[in-house]
Amino acid sequence: MSLLSVQREGRGRTFVWLHGFSQTRDSAHQYRSILAGAHEVWTLDLPGHGSAHDLGGSLPEIAALIAEVLPDEPVSLGGYSFGARVALHVALGFPERVERLVLLGATRGIEDPTERAKRRERDNELARHIQAVGTKTFLEEWLAQPMFAALPRDERERLARSSDARGLAGSLRSAGTGTQEWLAPRLHATECVTLALAGSRDQKFLAEARAIATGVVNGYFDEVPNAGHAAHLEQPRTSAERVIRFLSN
Repeated sequence: MSLLSVQREGRGRTFVWLHGFSQTRDSAHQYRSILAGAHEVWTLDLPGHGSAHDLGGSLPEIAALIAEVLPDEPVSLGGYSFGARVALHVALGFPERVERLVLLGATRGIEDPTERAKRRERDNELARHIQAVGTKTFLEEWLAQPMFAALPRDERERLARSSDARGLAGSLRSAGTGTQEWLAPRLHATECVTLALAGSRDQKFLAEARAIATGVVNGYFDEVPNAGHAAHLEQPRTSAERVIRFLSN
């Protein structure tokens, strides 16, 4: 029996979507509702978040948990930011389970070991801060960052955020970007057709998306106009339409 519970909506071919850090399976309701017009969309709470707040694990361990809930036949899998990093690990660790891959705001990791160690320590500091101030204060600080400046005010999205400080802190410690191996040398092993997507104003992740699309065997790059890092929240229809078009071709 899987430790992760799947939520399903819509009808059609299955598309599994993994949320970002501090979000839950109920996040991105507008984006998901558009996707559900063309696909059966599966969402779940990733370890450290929502109903899975008491679960932990490294990125490869989380990828193994995801693989347990996927259908037997190869499936389309996608994710945003943290969820995109998990999805990429699923594709690398369980290539026979993934037919198409959608990565929004993904990163290959940090190449330099010293910089990676510094990021890991920053993640650990942030984890300690989350537990010290609690999730309400942390989420206000998190969403006040410049990368989220263009997010529309949506109370439903706010309510869908994860509320367990210990879970979020644990997620950073065990699966933050600082813990991730540098994946660039392994991308060529990803043979599933891949869409690497980023918001047009998200310069760092635009560069990452282009590099990922070039590094995999069957990669495509695309961008969401007038959007930052959380493109699917800022421009839900445009983001969903790009994903649907990719999955349909």
